[in-house]
Amino acid sequence: MANGNQIGTATIAPAPIPGGASSGTLGRHLARRLVQIGVRDVFSVPGDFNLTLLDHLVAEPELNLVGCCNELNAGYAADGYARAKGVGACVVTFTVGGLSVLNAIAGAYSENLPVICIVGGPNSNDYGTNRILHHTIGLPDFSQELQCFQTITCTQAVVNNLDDAHELIDTAISTALKDCKPAYISISCNLPGISHPTFAREPVPYILAPKVSNQLGLEAAVEATAEFLNKAVKPVLVGGPKLRVAKAQRAFVELADACGYPIAVMPSAKGLVPEQHPHFIGTYWGAVSTSFCGEIVESADAYVFVGPIFNDYSSVGYSLLIKKEKSVIVQPKRVTIGNGLSLGWVFMADFLSALAKKLKKNTTALENYRRIYVPPGIALRRENNEPIRVNILFKHIQEMLGGDTAIIAETGDSWFNCQKLRLPENCGYEFQMQYGSIGWSVGATLGYAQAAKDKRVIACIGDGSFQVTAQDISTMIRCGQRTIIFLINNGGYTIEVEIHDGPYNVIKNWNYTGLVDAIHNGEGKCWTAKVQTEDQLTEAIASATGEHKDSLCFIEVILHKDDTSKELLEWGSRVSAANSRPPNPQ
Repeated sequence: MANGNQIGTATIAPAPIPGGASSGTLGRHLARRLVQIGVRDVFSVPGDFNLTLLDHLVAEPELNLVGCCNELNAGYAADGYARAKGVGACVVTFTVGGLSVLNAIAGAYSENLPVICIVGGPNSNDYGTNRILHHTIGLPDFSQELQCFQTITCTQAVVNNLDDAHELIDTAISTALKDCKPAYISISCNLPGISHPTFAREPVPYILAPKVSNQLGLEAAVEATAEFLNKAVKPVLVGGPKLRVAKAQRAFVELADACGYPIAVMPSAKGLVPEQHPHFIGTYWGAVSTSFCGEIVESADAYVFVGPIFNDYSSVGYSLLIKKEKSVIVQPKRVTIGNGLSLGWVFMADFLSALAKKLKKNTTALENYRRIYVPPGIALRRENNEPIRVNILFKHIQEMLGGDTAIIAETGDSWFNCQKLRLPENCGYEFQMQYGSIGWSVGATLGYAQAAKDKRVIACIGDGSFQVTAQDISTMIRCGQRTIIFLINNGGYTIEVEIHDGPYNVIKNWNYTGLVDAIHNGEGKCWTAKVQTEDQLTEAIASATGEHKDSLCFIEVILHKDDTSKELLEWGSRVSAANSRPPNPQ
């Protein structure tokens, strides 16, 4: 466990905390609460309104403060950390920091991640005084930041009075954990070090009340669903991204074992369902599904979608061949059967476990899949010194995967290439499909690697996305992380090219390895390579997994600008068609 007096790996001397650890201060209470809920690393950018609060976080022995290059990346890092640990936290300063982190917090909201966003706020004496403060837009009203956070967090707490600070902080954190959404907490800069009777003892650990299904509703939902599915000839089971927020992965596997149906995942649920399961058939993504998976799902006479999100991206421009009357939709708190019964306060894990005991085993669709399945081909043989192709790159990435690795896929063609990777048992996998903010992966990789120190993260990042958030490579090196980053240099925003091309999709080429070498600057462990052929790639991977296995490894892969997955070509044209629909007649 990292020492609390560290930022990354650089030891610093914290400012003395008045009264010591036993004084019962707001700052210590918040620090202990973060530790109690599982946070060990807090991602921060200092500013004058949060400095005294940071002193208290540094003084907590079980917290490690990770200083980031900007607030956006601090938020992305908290997002990545929450994916691995279940909860994340970031600390920024008032307004200039708060508005900078907004985009990352919005992404965490879209992905149902409990991120505690803490902001150092104005001195409590300045509220209601008509004073104009720095770091604001020049108005005496300090609520602009709060208003922005209200739509992208599940709860907001403005702590400018010690009398109710304990309740506000605890309510905000517990609400974030219960709702699996970000929380916003603003703390006046003059309050963290002041003692108060409500903070006189170690915080009593949270015990969140368990969510219990309405028993009558659960029984009715199970009975109706079992009747619906037991009449079907070739039903299938499809996992969606809300399996995570419902904490229902184990119940999903229990149902899969019991029913015998083939199991697929929606693209944003990859990594939530074990791909070694004997019934696993791949990713269901409409026209760009894994080979033979889409055909089995769309030809089924009944399908159970567990925790789905049907948006324009996951539906490939609203082109899925799915009929509501054939579907059972299981959401975290509701079950809907075809065009009929819809029952609320039925929790997903309870429902799946109960349904597993009621379904007749039916392997018809699975047998159909095995009958039509043809193993994937191998990449065409290359000529000597032939420029590397994207399918060759991902063939080698596939060979790197194990239970001690995790994949982070950036928005772009990496979505489609990483989707085709077969994940070994315990191999992590993360990407941000709902929000799709380019540049997310750099900060998320930092946060995930900091949380999952038992895994070596492999990040696949496009050049355009990297240019948005590149600075926090510095923080990865500072924290001694061992991530392998494949920088895919194909000269621009390839995913945008396939949706709608134009000169704005071409970017200025950087010397990416030179940039990372400059950031490294001889401090810490970092190794870079630039590859243009398969032989060079093979050699680079051998070095990254061999002599440089304890270093951050940055491998720039030069690809032709038109070398993309076939899935992106198909997906891009369908999303383009959805985007360009003419207005409805008035």
